[in-house]
Amino acid sequence: MAIADARLQSSLEGATGRFRSAREAALAELPDADEMRDYFKQLREATLAQLARHLETFEANASKAGAQVHWAGDAQEASRIVLDIARSRGVEIVTKSKSMATEEIRLNEALAEAGITPVETDLGEWIIQLAQEPPSHIIAPAIHKTKEQVADLFSRESGKPLSAADIPQLTAEARRMLREKFLAAGMGVSGGNMMVAETGSVVLVTNEGNGRMVTSAPPVHVAVIGIEKIVPDWNGAAVWLSLLARSATGQPMSIYTSVITGPARADDPDGPEEVHIVLLDNGRSRLVNTEYEEVLQCIRCGACLNICPVYREAGGHAYGSPYSGPIGAVVSPLLFGLENYPALPQASTLCGACLDVCPARIDLPRMLLALRAEEVERRLLPWHERIAEETAAAVLARKRVMGLSGKALRVLQRPFARDNSLNVPDKLNPADGRKLPSLAKKSFHQLWNDGEV
Repeated sequence: MAIADARLQSSLEGATGRFRSAREAALAELPDADEMRDYFKQLREATLAQLARHLETFEANASKAGAQVHWAGDAQEASRIVLDIARSRGVEIVTKSKSMATEEIRLNEALAEAGITPVETDLGEWIIQLAQEPPSHIIAPAIHKTKEQVADLFSRESGKPLSAADIPQLTAEARRMLREKFLAAGMGVSGGNMMVAETGSVVLVTNEGNGRMVTSAPPVHVAVIGIEKIVPDWNGAAVWLSLLARSATGQPMSIYTSVITGPARADDPDGPEEVHIVLLDNGRSRLVNTEYEEVLQCIRCGACLNICPVYREAGGHAYGSPYSGPIGAVVSPLLFGLENYPALPQASTLCGACLDVCPARIDLPRMLLALRAEEVERRLLPWHERIAEETAAAVLARKRVMGLSGKALRVLQRPFARDNSLNVPDKLNPADGRKLPSLAKKSFHQLWNDGEV
């Protein structure tokens, strides 16, 4: 179990703690940060209210700039579009920049099945590709890996021993191995942090130069982007960029902010011959004008993961989805089916910390409660959980029954109570291996009435 993995706990707490403190410092230096977040919230709401119009404007301006825009209704269609482009150009190697959208559509698997080699070039993404694992964090995919584990992976890939103590050597070796892939690639695939409708531009935000290599070195560049990542104009984009890096990593701006508007012009020294933009729906349009539309305001900064007490214990892989943490607990059931992820809305303390740190002030706790209610209405919970919760609700709603039940349970627990916990067989323990606490000798109401509190 993740919570029993001491190495994982150390890696998660160290990295997320640094992100949290850096975010607080960066926002503290931003004049009127709260007012900017309020404005950004209004901007995202207004944009989604006219989503179709802004997307059509983007398509028209991107096409005018020379890009080819494709619409993908689902993951399979998006992968097929990318594969068709690769096949038409005889591509054998695809270099990829970090992209949650391509993780969502499982593009790497689709490319590999078609005999095309995908190579992740973001350092964190490459590490987990070598480890044959999915990402554990939205912005830091290898956050769960220690330097010793990374050294072992690089040693295996390079065929020579590398020391975990020599970070510059590990970095240099990674650069050497990836540079060969950049030069051999026939196509580059990226995601996109946002699309600017007024110019048809794709904005890509990275902290490594690999993003620019992927989008400019190969003759073909394909960007796969969720349809919600749209902003009407550059004024809105400036606000988006001001909050994104500060919320994600605590930087005023990421090291590389690239703007891609069509393919290379005749007098450009470099750049792709073709630019394709795949607009990915995959369930997003179903959320418009529903109680869950607010989740489309997310800019994938990862701040909610860094603050979440559940994520910081369980890690991203426990969520079983490309999207983890509080945002993943909402967006995964909505995009991929609540029946496939019934446990995720329950994996929250509802402490509200995710709402506090979100740059768009997305009310994730509200939507988690709505998904829990939907699970009950659709009877998605296991029968034994439903019976237990219905029984608990009936007891808690009746003060007299609650009091009598407490008294009866205090008597019935006596044979099993040891050191403030219940010693029951594993098969009868609903806490999955953890110790159940025993009931106190007196309830809070008794203590209050007796003047003991």
